[in-house]
Amino acid sequence: MAAMSGLDIVIQVLTFTMVFVGVLVAQRTIASISAVRRRLGDSAKPMPQQARSVVRSDTVRNRFLLWVQATTASGGPQEANKLRRELSLAGFEQPTAPVWYVIIRFSLAIGLPLLMIFGPALFGRTIGGIGAIVFPLVLCGLGLVAPHAFVNNRAEARRVQMEQEFPDALDLLVVCVEAGLGLEAAFVRVTAEVATSHPRIAEEFGRMSAELTAGRGRAEALRAMSERVSVDSINSFVALLIQTDALGVSIAQSLRTYSSEMRQSRFLKAEEKAMRIPVLLTVPLVACLMPVIIVALLLPPIIDLMRTLGPALAHTPGAGP
Repeated sequence: MAAMSGLDIVIQVLTFTMVFVGVLVAQRTIASISAVRRRLGDSAKPMPQQARSVVRSDTVRNRFLLWVQATTASGGPQEANKLRRELSLAGFEQPTAPVWYVIIRFSLAIGLPLLMIFGPALFGRTIGGIGAIVFPLVLCGLGLVAPHAFVNNRAEARRVQMEQEFPDALDLLVVCVEAGLGLEAAFVRVTAEVATSHPRIAEEFGRMSAELTAGRGRAEALRAMSERVSVDSINSFVALLIQTDALGVSIAQSLRTYSSEMRQSRFLKAEEKAMRIPVLLTVPLVACLMPVIIVALLLPPIIDLMRTLGPALAHTPGAGP
């Protein structure tokens, strides 16, 4: 009986070992095959900026959209250009983006009040009194303001993201230029390297590289990128490259100096945020912890005072015999 139990244990151990070794070998084989396929897929996959065409049409061809554009173009070319720039900063660069923005804005301004008015009627309810006037007006204003706020928030988020991505791309650009690559080739290399980790800045660098490849001047392509992104650090970078190119100064040295300044600026911003933490913590400390501390300190004396003075205050002396 003992020999049979020992044989069972040996068989179980051998079975477990064989299964474990088989699973380990299969996992390593699948991992190596997946790695090879991933490398082949990455090498055969075109870069994101190459899929986009540099020459794009800025005209609207849909008849309905043309009619909307003609009927709502009451602000003149300046207002239209301002709206187009705001949408471009938010990432909506399609020619039809301003038209759809107007359609969505007026649809919300009209649809939300109508939904407020006729929605309760579908369930057999009605809104009376002053609410029947105030709520639709509030919803109409909300429908007019909400798209503008959404575009501004998206543009600000895009700007902040590019501010965070640009220093890393600049350091890589400095390395490429100092290694001997030309500025155009360095932009292409940086675009390929940071396409996954820094998609926003890679998209702008890739678009500028495509414009340079298409024959546009370096200064014009840099200025166009500066106008598209509207980021202070990139605007300074563009001005630096244009002045360096015009004066004939070494681009590698200029980029190295500017990269050092950008790194120092990031350090100062991080230090500024760190110094703000004690000030920001004052409000929750005062609002949350101070009442608890005060109660914990004053509660025992208050209890002792109530125990001492309570019977004395409750006792009412009666008349003598």
